Amino acid sequence: MDGSRPAVSNTQLSRHGQRQIGSVGTAFRVVLGVVLLFFGVQGSRFMLIHGHFRFAFDGLSVLLGIGLAAVVLAGHWLLLRNRSTPLRATGVIGTTINFFVIVALLFTPSYAPPLYFVGGAAAVFYGASLLLAAVRGTTACELLTISNWVLGRDDQVGCPVLTPIDNLEIRRTDT
Repeated sequence: MDGSRPAVSNTQLSRHGQRQIGSVGTAFRVVLGVVLLFFGVQGSRFMLIHGHFRFAFDGLSVLLGIGLAAVVLAGHWLLLRNRSTPLRATGVIGTTINFFVIVALLFTPSYAPPLYFVGGAAAVFYGASLLLAAVRGTTACELLTISNWVLGRDDQVGCPVLTPIDNLEIRRTDT
């Protein structure tokens, strides 16, 4: 297999009800999505007080996570509004760039503590995207899941974690 995604588009998916991901990919997206949302809603901070976990809602991270989704949607639309063919940035370069963007955003609290909310916002955005992908059964990387759904597109950016899982499941079901 060349590492590309299945030929079923998100538009076809919504019309025909077919899922592009299997049970492992779905479960992985649900678990990771819930963990990221939980982490993000707390502003990417875990607090232990006297051995007990304390939940602390961080509205700024949630609002910025929603704002991040809006920015990605606007950028996606602006960049590809005149392009009818789907974007495919699933090679080594696209996947590597996506990986470093994810790491830089999620780990912002580690290298810039005053900007902790950036990590929380990214976690909210990626968590919500993963849950939407699990519900819809789409293989689009979490970066474009929401905007693909809203815009009715099937653009793909390489996902360093989910692409290998999805490809293994595709191979397993093809045999």
